[in-house]
Amino acid sequence: MKISYHGQSVVKIVTEEYTILIDPFITDNSLCDLKAEDENPDVILLTHGHNDHVGDTISIAERSNCLIVAPNELAVYMESRGLNAHPMHIGGAHEFDFGKVKYTPAFHGSVFTDENGEKIYGGMPGGILFYAEEKTVYHAGDTALFSDLKLIGDMNDIDLAFLPIGDNFTMGPDDALLAAEWVKAKKVVPIHYNTFPLIEQDGDAFARNVKPGEGIALQPGESITL
Repeated sequence: MKISYHGQSVVKIVTEEYTILIDPFITDNSLCDLKAEDENPDVILLTHGHNDHVGDTISIAERSNCLIVAPNELAVYMESRGLNAHPMHIGGAHEFDFGKVKYTPAFHGSVFTDENGEKIYGGMPGGILFYAEEKTVYHAGDTALFSDLKLIGDMNDIDLAFLPIGDNFTMGPDDALLAAEWVKAKKVVPIHYNTFPLIEQDGDAFARNVKPGEGIALQPGESITL
């Protein structure tokens, strides 16, 4: 399994048979090394309905006919656009051909503005546990620090965790360090930082402060193989 980071909260997972994109905020993401028109994933996983996470989902899905997995209200909206969507909700898990997905709590919001200026409610925000090829990847989405992160770590043997560190809209580096301790992932990658002035942080410093050998500040386009 090859997992790459592409700025903000964009993560690409390539398994032996499938390509999965998480929160494909590409076109308006100055840090992203991808081009939306070149992406043809089998699946898009969405943590919540903010523009900097929904991103290019609709245009990619219209072209590729990929499956969109999202919190219920966001998935229902995608279905109303004629797209192939699977609704889920917090605490629920489902076994797909490409792997197992489970939604975890995240403390945040979930409304985005569509191309017509309409405000779309995306349901409860979430994090995502993705299980495939005997590996577990945790994408926390946008969230504050909350104590049930301990439970997520206790219940799962997490190989790689993506945690937001930007502060202001999510937990900052100090809280994310505690989150890293609680989720007990073998490797931790900081996300959701440096895309906008309000969330400028030092990802390398955060990675150094995680337990030795566990923190990795990936630059856009860099990857980890599990």
